[in-house]
Amino acid sequence: MRIVSLACSNTEILAALGAADLLVGVDSHSDHPAALLRSLPRVGPDLEIDVDAVARLEPDLVLASLTVPGHETVVEGMEARGLPLLTLAPLSLEEVPANVRTVANRIGRADAGEALARRLERALAPPTSPPGPEAPSILVQWWPGPVISPGRQSWVQGLLEAAGARNPLEGEERPSRPLSPEEVAELAPDAMVMSWCGVAPERYRPDVLYRNPAWAEVPAIRNGRVFHVPEAWLGRPGPRLLHGLQALRRVAEAARN
Repeated sequence: MRIVSLACSNTEILAALGAADLLVGVDSHSDHPAALLRSLPRVGPDLEIDVDAVARLEPDLVLASLTVPGHETVVEGMEARGLPLLTLAPLSLEEVPANVRTVANRIGRADAGEALARRLERALAPPTSPPGPEAPSILVQWWPGPVISPGRQSWVQGLLEAAGARNPLEGEERPSRPLSPEEVAELAPDAMVMSWCGVAPERYRPDVLYRNPAWAEVPAIRNGRVFHVPEAWLGRPGPRLLHGLQALRRVAEAARN
């Protein structure tokens, strides 16, 4: 089978299934595991996929995603060319293991998929009862200006609950939305997590948050609780969410002290 992956999370799911050898092309942002991807053709960044480049690779399966606004156009382009397509669109944390099973069954790796899905389900299991009002609130930022943060319809909601923390936007039934500086101040999170999309962690700028005058009295800022977690660990609905959960647990513990 010849597979082209159009999203980092899909590429990482395939690798975790031991199926990276089936890849004949990936999007420009896929970077893990680097050694397995180094020689593969690139078909463009996730929102600007070159449909012709994908078609020239003669895939038996194109693994697409709807996890980022704008991916719909990419999927429509693949459908218009009649390419064999499997599109993943997870919102909740529970859907991630289900997606693993879907991919594994489609590529003939059902046993590996079941094993990986069960491992994820055990590690990402929700708490017996949701965190109460005394639990620290953690605002995850996908982008700094404007701030974009996840709502309840995001796997981050489940990660925060599993970490023993609250999502300040847990009352909003949406995947994410932009926030004004005043809205962030009103939410008054106990901690902030930079997980900026498309930005290398070493280029994250906590000083941008600390010097915002609107946030001077926000508990996260006042108490020096600005953290960074790589977007690869929080923004990609795949196996490396396990690293993201561990990081959020450390943030939650720091916010309690």
